Amino acid sequence: MYGKVISACLHGVEGRLVEVEVDLSNGLPQMNIVGLPDSAIKESMERVRAAIKNCGFTFPLQRITINLAPADIRKEGSAFDLAIALGILATSGQIPLPDAEQTLVLGELALDGSLRPIPGVLSMMATAKEKGIKRVIVPQLNAAEAALIDSIEVGSLAHIQEMKDGTANLFNSINYQQPLLPDPSSPAGTPSEDYSDVYGQLHAKRALMICAAGMHNILLLGPPGTGKTMLVKRLPTILPVMSEQESLDVTKVYSASGKFADRSRLIRERPFRMPHHTISSAGLVGGGSTPKPGEISLAHRGVLFLDELPEFSRAVLEVMRQPLEDRQVTIGRARAVYRFPAHFILAASMNPCPCGYFGAETHTHPCTCSPLKIEHYRSKISGPLLDRIDLQVEVPRMDYGQILEAEPQLSSAEMKEQVDRARKIQLDRYRTTGITFNGELQGKLLRAHCRLHSEAESLLRKSFEVLGLSVRAYDRILKIARTIADLDGSESLEAPHLAEALQYRSLDKKTHSVGLPR
Repeated sequence: MYGKVISACLHGVEGRLVEVEVDLSNGLPQMNIVGLPDSAIKESMERVRAAIKNCGFTFPLQRITINLAPADIRKEGSAFDLAIALGILATSGQIPLPDAEQTLVLGELALDGSLRPIPGVLSMMATAKEKGIKRVIVPQLNAAEAALIDSIEVGSLAHIQEMKDGTANLFNSINYQQPLLPDPSSPAGTPSEDYSDVYGQLHAKRALMICAAGMHNILLLGPPGTGKTMLVKRLPTILPVMSEQESLDVTKVYSASGKFADRSRLIRERPFRMPHHTISSAGLVGGGSTPKPGEISLAHRGVLFLDELPEFSRAVLEVMRQPLEDRQVTIGRARAVYRFPAHFILAASMNPCPCGYFGAETHTHPCTCSPLKIEHYRSKISGPLLDRIDLQVEVPRMDYGQILEAEPQLSSAEMKEQVDRARKIQLDRYRTTGITFNGELQGKLLRAHCRLHSEAESLLRKSFEVLGLSVRAYDRILKIARTIADLDGSESLEAPHLAEALQYRSLDKKTHSVGLPR
């Protein structure tokens, strides 16, 4: 006897449909699973056998062969338990399973037959929708997450005994309302932190506003206690609200990682990740024997904040170079290549030297670092990585008088209003191009939308020669200037926009002024 059930597994953060074929034949009672299963799937034989017996069904005393097709792709995880169990019961005639080839079956079984939730349901559902699947059976705790994908009828199971009468009552008994996707025009909530908390530092706030408006990478450089960490931690309060597609993409990453806490709604706030400087390369970009998303993928469509950047291992920092350009992580293994999304803002902070006071000495805090120490400290951040950071901004020390005389502080609401205006301009400009932010410009699009007038061209040529900029830095300066023009409501790039963009290359200027190596 032969039967087939449709299930799915995760490949990176994307779902992949798998056919669970069941063959019952005469012979010595045994159960074999083929089709490149991992150890978790091989162990499912015992979970399925115990669950079927403990629910009052009869486990067939026949030769049972389970094939997971396509057979050349490695299958991982416990999501096949329910499909294997229902396949055996349907093939042996113990339960009806109509429209099996149009029904996706997902879930992990406990020994008593109850269903446990699994990670990655959202990704599997998205793939099922693309393939034309009409119905899905999932554990009860995954039902809300599954219902986030429309056009698929969701049936939830708390226990395998509910399948005794087939699926008719299963789908008719639930009336689950589709949760609405986030409204891009509605606020994400009242932030607990606000830029009005930060005294002064208007230059840094302006740079962060440019960063948020164009989704540019940023590095804050300054002595201890100047507010670098405070400034970056408030960056999410001025970022544009995520679109529906961005919300779905971010939620899929968190679902696949097992970090999707509230399964009843899509994630609507842009992620903010702040890993410790002791993190490994695999922890940052993802990896493992079965690769999982790292911090840069968990920061997808949000912010990855690396505080005290030179304290991170140089090897760890260098693995970010490719994701910063390609906006995805590619991890190769012997049997497969895994790709994880990594479209994020890199925000970092650092001191000017190991002691922290180079260029900001006081009588109580003189700089005690030799030029060799400073050179070694800064050399932890390679030139190619710095080239990928659009804005390099100094955050100077403020004295007591400056704090008292500080003007009324720029609030997050005021900054976000300007960011949203620039965001709308970019959405209108790029609506037919497949990109949404100035930070994504490259190639022909960059040349088309960043044309310079003669005065601005002359200024950039002179700066390119004096500062020894790379071609990559040249492109990034143009992108920053484009965002500054959008914030000013200007369609053309003028010399003032370019001059301001050049101000945000502090490390290029400092390198040449103090004679440190690039």
